Amino acid sequence: MPLARRVPSFVALLCALLTLAGCGLLGEDSPDTAAAPRSAGAPEKAKVKIAILPTMDIVPLYLAMESGYFAKEGLEVTPVAAASGQDCVAKLVSGDVDFAFSSYTPFFLAKAKGAADIKLVADATSAAPGVSVVVTMPNTQVRSIKDLAGRRIAITARFTMSHLLVASQLKVNGVDPDSIGWTEVPFPLMAERLAKGQVDAAFLTEPFVQQAAKSVGAYRLFDTATGPTDSIPLTGYGATGKFVGANPRTVEAFQRAMKRATDEAHGDRTKVDPLLEKIAKVDPDTAHLAVLTNFVSSLDPVRIQRVVDLMVEFKALDKKFDVSQMIVRPPNA
Repeated sequence: MPLARRVPSFVALLCALLTLAGCGLLGEDSPDTAAAPRSAGAPEKAKVKIAILPTMDIVPLYLAMESGYFAKEGLEVTPVAAASGQDCVAKLVSGDVDFAFSSYTPFFLAKAKGAADIKLVADATSAAPGVSVVVTMPNTQVRSIKDLAGRRIAITARFTMSHLLVASQLKVNGVDPDSIGWTEVPFPLMAERLAKGQVDAAFLTEPFVQQAAKSVGAYRLFDTATGPTDSIPLTGYGATGKFVGANPRTVEAFQRAMKRATDEAHGDRTKVDPLLEKIAKVDPDTAHLAVLTNFVSSLDPVRIQRVVDLMVEFKALDKKFDVSQMIVRPPNA
């Protein structure tokens, strides 16, 4: 089914959650909080919840928790597991959590369709070679990306970066993304679905790439961090405009702790591997073999705008909008 046809269902879900929660986040009526007020003192809300996915991207979050960086900022952080980026954003909009980790696409869908006033408070990762790939099984007839026409590909959810990265590579290689049977599967279950023949290929990020290779013999078919998606921003953290406006010191404390941890995790296996074992529930060997992602803390609007452009290209969005309006500038930025 064409990408654009699926957009209303996600937006309708967000709108329904907003109505039930009574959060007052519809449309663009809330004041512009792109630059949160700078103020001294303790966070307005010391205990916060963050919706997460079990991927390498959230290693800095766990590093900040376990190294006491959040505690030093006066924050107590509780991670809340979610099934996909869309689920993370739904939890944010409903008020179940205060911050949400996600690929950027669900944030932009909610914002562009007026379903929620989303603000971006921290960057997380950008595409790096070998980290996010499409894998298949040795005993299938799929031998190249061109063999995927009309096949079933597992992704975490439609309109997440897993979906658009694969669609972009298919298009570049002459395969119509609308011919694909997109199948939504959580990362930890993809290898099993692949081995059982329920899908023909699967989009995986590390360490699940290594795990699938070891557990079912899956091998890499193609990399998604090439050509038009080379170094494209992938994931970040968001909050609602209402929360940002009411809790500027909380947001700044979160940003300071995340920047410190993200910069510290960049390229340092001694920091990443033990946390990866815990987050993704993999053994030490799998964690060590995983290709490290590119941890980023810049929250650069020029870079992140590329995601909106990609979404417009594949009709996940009707038109472009200015990402800079969503960004909450970190302290001293």
